[in-house]
Amino acid sequence: MLLSDICVVIIAYLLGSVSFSIVTAKLSKGIDIRQHGSGNAGATNTLRVLGKGPAIAVLVLDILKGVLAVVIAKWIIPDLSSWVPAASALAAICGHTWPIFFGFKGGKGVATTAGVMLTLNFVPALIAFVIAIIIMAITRYVSVGSIIGTALIPLLMWLNGTDSTEILLATLVFVLVTFRHRSNLVKLMNGTENKLGARKTGEQS
Repeated sequence: MLLSDICVVIIAYLLGSVSFSIVTAKLSKGIDIRQHGSGNAGATNTLRVLGKGPAIAVLVLDILKGVLAVVIAKWIIPDLSSWVPAASALAAICGHTWPIFFGFKGGKGVATTAGVMLTLNFVPALIAFVIAIIIMAITRYVSVGSIIGTALIPLLMWLNGTDSTEILLATLVFVLVTFRHRSNLVKLMNGTENKLGARKTGEQS
């Protein structure tokens, strides 16, 4: 059983390692998106470099691979008390962030985080991400909305009486997302962080 659990987690990591931003940029423009814009392999940089259509496609696909990683884990390991779905969720996010197929240089994992969290615990995750989107719309800082949104998830899970394993996962994800946005935090403090829709390129989510 332990071997099958590990295999499921590995599958989730490999699924997360499929970077749709990199693939889309390569197929549509023949470029490595990590060498353009902010250098980040995510939906925001795809928007800056390739435009709205490809960015929406990347966003949706990154969310869906997070959903799929958890769905597969729950399907193969149906035990509700199992740690595997939570571990698979984290593995998918790590795959997106450090993809084995692309030299371990990927995105920041926010869209994939949305997918896994919405699948694991829909209501708290939905509330958190709606708040995150509102913050992004008001401030036009994707980084601010991403960090606050992931910070709210473990809190909302705790208020909702969620299993401690999922709360731990959500807390780890918040730490990971904040770590990946460390350069954005420095730019925010220095007043140099680019806003969504700005002409200049800067590192976003």
